[in-house]
Order: sequence, then structure tokens, then C-alpha cells
Amino acid sequence: MSDAETIERLRRIGWRGDTLPAAGLRLARVVAQHRAGYELHDGEVLFGAQPDGRFLKRGIDPAERPVVGDFVEVANGAPPHIVTVRPRRTVMSRAAAGERYERQLIATNIDYVLVLTGLDGDFNPARIERYLSLTEDSGAQPVVLLSKLDTRDDADELIAALRERLPAGTPIHPLNGKDPASAALLAPYLQPGDSAVLVGSSGAGKSTLTNTLLGTATMATAEVRSHDSRGRHTTTHRALLSLPSGGCLIDTPGMRELKLTGEENLDLFADIELLAEQCRFADCGHGSEPGCAVQIALDNGELSPGRWRNYLKLHDEREEQAATLEARLRRQRGGRPIDRPHSPRGQRERD
Repeated sequence: MSDAETIERLRRIGWRGDTLPAAGLRLARVVAQHRAGYELHDGEVLFGAQPDGRFLKRGIDPAERPVVGDFVEVANGAPPHIVTVRPRRTVMSRAAAGERYERQLIATNIDYVLVLTGLDGDFNPARIERYLSLTEDSGAQPVVLLSKLDTRDDADELIAALRERLPAGTPIHPLNGKDPASAALLAPYLQPGDSAVLVGSSGAGKSTLTNTLLGTATMATAEVRSHDSRGRHTTTHRALLSLPSGGCLIDTPGMRELKLTGEENLDLFADIELLAEQCRFADCGHGSEPGCAVQIALDNGELSPGRWRNYLKLHDEREEQAATLEARLRRQRGGRPIDRPHSPRGQRERD
């Protein structure tokens, strides 16, 4: 097979490059990771592979290991071995749970982040804002999907309020995850060669929507709990699936904890930061100070109290995570100063 044919084959699974590995190596995409190794796809066949020994060393940054969505160079053997992770064009990540700072990659080389939320008890605008904050620096476009329209008589009002709360231009699509005609509205995000990651809480309907997009009941589903609309983790690991549309979809387990990494800009709240810049005093605490533009906006309804509280919560968390990240990097560099790629723009303290 010629290089041009190989590249065209890889295009079908999301490859955007124009170069291939040296002789003796082949390029493939990580579609799943298990304890026993990785599942890879080269655009033609699915096969298993093991990571090279350097990926197993203690102390290595987990972000350097292959993850679902990566394109990797593979050496032939029995079994084949992953020797190199190709540069990632986009990355969605979060801070891993626990006190020890660790960045956990959710998916790589994606074009869209599909944030799925049910309009039942799962509906939480603040959590949607948190997902969008994590998406900001990923390089991928966020798309908000709202399922379970039949569970609310006031769905139209909820959707209208959410549109006002999120930045203008954020795609918001109500849908029925069980209906192929309804799911067809996702076609623009799942074109041949496109890659999307589907995220959301357990019970939001990710597996149901995935099955509808696949046209077959591939992913296990389960009923949600009646008292809080939460479901069990029917999806237990991330998996990249090829869709009939020609796009690739990464399905993920429900994420109950979404910790910021400390590198977010919180552009989602640019309007609030613009308001803060209009306060009479530069060190305004946004409490009872005269001429506080934030308090004026809260009083006249221009800014909702819920959105203000969520901004404060995410801002404080981002600052705390940024300090933890900087301390970790300083230790790695022997105490030398760190040039952080992103400097937090919000400098005001919680009142």
C-alpha cells in the first residue's frame, strides 16, 4: 500500500498529518485502554498492543502515557509495542481526584466536546459551566446537549435561561437520545474524519445516545435512580467508536468529580471580569463598596446570583489548583521559578 493510500486510510479515523513513521513502524490510534494493554486501530484493522517500557516507569507524568484518542507509532512484534505518542493537536483534561496534584487526560485529538445533561434531576447549569471551563483550553469546540425533554413541562424555560447564562454562540441542542431523527442533529459534529468526546454524569443518557448514533445496542444501559436521576456506571472505560456517519466518538464513564487543572482562563465568565474592571476602586471586594459594578449588576438583574456564586467558586478553585501546580513544578525544577503558560486574569478575592 502506498503512503498516499495509508494516509487516506488514517484520515478515516481522524488523522490530520501528512507524514508517516519510519520503516518498521506503523501509525495507529488508541481506541481503548485496559489493564492488559491497549486496543489500537490503523484505519483498517483493530489490534492489541503493549506500551513500551519507558511508559511504565515510576514517576513518569501520566499525561505522557498513551490515552484514548492518541495517534501512536507502533513497532511490529508479538505483541506489537507502542513506542511513541505523536503530538496531540487538542487535549481535554481535568485534575485527578485526590490530594496529590495529577493531570488526567480525558481525550485527545478531538474536534468537539459533547456535554450531555438530562433535563430531569441531572440538570445543573453550574456543572455545565464547569464542563465548559475545562473545555476552554482544549482546542475543541464545546456543544451542550440536553436530553430527556419528556421529563419536564418547563423545558423551554430552562433552555432559554441556559442560553442566557452561557456565552453567545455556544451550541445548545435539546434531543431525544433514543430517537435517530433527533440524534441526526449531531451530524455536523460527526462528519467523516471528525472526532468528538461525549461527557456527562452517569444516567444522563450517554450510552443510549451512543447506541442510537451507532444504530445498534453496543453500549450497556441502565435505569437511573428515581430520587436523584443518577445512574450506575454502565460505561466503565473510555472507548473510541467509529460511527456510520464516518466520524469518531469517544464515549466516557460518568464523571462525578470535575476538578479544574489550574490552567483555565475562565473565558466563560469574561462578562463578569469586564464588570469588575468597571468598579470604582481597583481593589473592590464586590461586597458593600460604593461604585461596585458587580453589585449593581446583581441588583438590576443583569448578573444572576447563581452565576456569580459559580464564578467565585471556579475562580477560587482555579487559583488553588494553579498554586498547587506551580509548587509541584518548582519541586521538579529544584526550586527555580516557573514560567506558567497561563496567568490567571481574575485577581479579586472572594468577599
